[in-house]
Amino acid sequence: MSERPSPVRTRVSELLGVDYPIVQAPMGWIARSQLASAVSNAGGMGIIETSSGELDNVRDEILKMRDLTDKPFGVNIAQAFVRDPKIVDFVVSQNVKFVTTSAGDPTKYTSQLKDAGLTVFHVVPTLAAALKAVDAGVDGLVVEGGEGGGFKNPRDVATMVLLPLVASKVSVPIIAAGGITDGFSMAAAFALGADGVQMGTRMVSAAESPVHENWKNAIIGAAETDTVFLNRFSRPALRALRTERTTQLEHEDHVDLSVFGRTQELYFGGDMEAAIALTGQVAGRIESVEPVASILHSTVHEFRQRLATLQQFTSM
Repeated sequence: MSERPSPVRTRVSELLGVDYPIVQAPMGWIARSQLASAVSNAGGMGIIETSSGELDNVRDEILKMRDLTDKPFGVNIAQAFVRDPKIVDFVVSQNVKFVTTSAGDPTKYTSQLKDAGLTVFHVVPTLAAALKAVDAGVDGLVVEGGEGGGFKNPRDVATMVLLPLVASKVSVPIIAAGGITDGFSMAAAFALGADGVQMGTRMVSAAESPVHENWKNAIIGAAETDTVFLNRFSRPALRALRTERTTQLEHEDHVDLSVFGRTQELYFGGDMEAAIALTGQVAGRIESVEPVASILHSTVHEFRQRLATLQQFTSM
């Protein structure tokens, strides 16, 4: 395991009260206390999901977080998947200070959350969405490129294009998502205008991730071409790991959410054909299962080394 590096001070790390501006993505059923506490304890920002819709279980997971870490952590509100009209009251009652909102209109909850004293970042896949979120009063943005895993805008834009575009038009802090897995990709994100990064697929494959080893091994064995983009001409669009099932679905005009009906059998039972394994293209760069602390600390060390290397070019 890499030695714990000194803190990285950016607008994101200062705003969130963490050592490193590295946020764990809020994957449904996965982003719970086992994984999120490991991220927070390692110096990053662990996030608890609500997209599963299992708010009683989520409440229990937040209680577990209090026992597992004394570090900051946050909660995500995935608007398209949460049906409880009192979701803001639920999040506020958990006494967390940071929330990300996603998969919906940033004007819906931002004011309520900010009035309750929370720091709010909204996830955006386009410049138009970013500008709307800023106008709604968010504290920052998670700018998510189309190479990331999970639910997507059907008109996907890669991080390399989207991130510098948004950064050139807004002044709020930005967390880059999509394609982030190590210090090289973190340094690239900062060069493009980010103040922090979010990791999804890398955290799915982490030792503390609760998913079955079959999914982790599939990520490790994946090539950079081993994801599929489903529903490109429909909704909801999503990026997933290539399996026999998703390869067939790739050619369908519309894939209904019923394909997630056996989620538990895939996530925790290891049947890779039972549902859809949401995974980003960066799976092609992940070569081993590592503890969360090792991932974060080696990322920060490599990030600093890369910046030092790039600095040499300024004198040429």
